[in-house]
Order: sequence, then C-alpha cells, then structure tokens
Amino acid sequence: MNAAVWFGAAVFFTFSTGRAPFSPEMAALLGARNYPYFSGAIAQILIARYFQMQIICAIIALGHLLAEWLYLGKMPGKFGIGLVMGLCLGVLVGGCWMQPKLKTLHAVKYGASQRPEIRAAAGRSFRAWHGVSMGLNLLIVSGLTVYFWRVANPSDAARFVSAVKFRS
Repeated sequence: MNAAVWFGAAVFFTFSTGRAPFSPEMAALLGARNYPYFSGAIAQILIARYFQMQIICAIIALGHLLAEWLYLGKMPGKFGIGLVMGLCLGVLVGGCWMQPKLKTLHAVKYGASQRPEIRAAAGRSFRAWHGVSMGLNLLIVSGLTVYFWRVANPSDAARFVSAVKFRS
C-alpha cells in the first residue's frame, strides 16, 4: 500500500498539482503584478509538503524491507535494496538540500531590497537549480515506477506463508 500511495502521490503532484500555481487561472487570480512572486511562493509551500510526504513514504519503505528480512527471513536482493536506498537518497537530496536552496534563490530573485544584477544572477541560478530539481523529480518518479512494479508483482510464487516461517 505504501508503494501505491508513494507512486500515486508523486505522479499526481508532478503532472497535476505542481503545475497549478503557474496556470492561467492562478495568474488571473493573483493579477499580473503579484503573479510571479506569489505563484512561486505557493509552489514552494506545496513542494515542501510534497517532500515531507515523500520522506515519510521512504521511511516506511525502509521499514518494510527491514520487517521482511527480520520476520520472514526474506533478504531483498541487491537491486531492491539499491532501488529503495536510491529513492531515499533522491528524496533527501531534493527535500533537504535543493528545495531550501530554491526557496532562498526565489526570495532573492523577487526581493526588492536586492540590486538588479544580484536579482538577475539569482534568477539564472534559480532556473538552473529548478531544472536539476525537476530532473531529479522525474528520476524519482521513474524509480518509483520500478519500485511499485516490483512490490505489486513479487517474484516469489508462494501466496501464503506458513506459520513456521515467522521468527520471534
């Protein structure tokens, strides 16, 4: 269930909710004067919540792997462990390092107290970091596709586990 929630939320946010602050409807609502700054600020709030949800799902996925190993004696393969660890690393890099950096650059880009050349440099840097962040997000969604497929279609043909398989 965690894999389905994680994958579904990532797809929904990436292809639907994440675009909403930059839609024509939001531009009309905020007005031409307020649109660029406030739409980006709204997006930053949504992205922060998105990464909080992703971190929670990553922790649950790690707990799931650990529980399978401890209780069922089913050691996941190198690919499975690498995939979950890679997803966790991607989520932590995106949520704990890139997003705060983007938030700071966004504030400098639209800050009235900054000189125009500093704001222009912040704008260029923001565009570059935003592109890297979007690439990382698409990489995470691709990894989640593989993870969800592996969880939904286990290679183990046994449907039920006998009581003697559980460890105490």
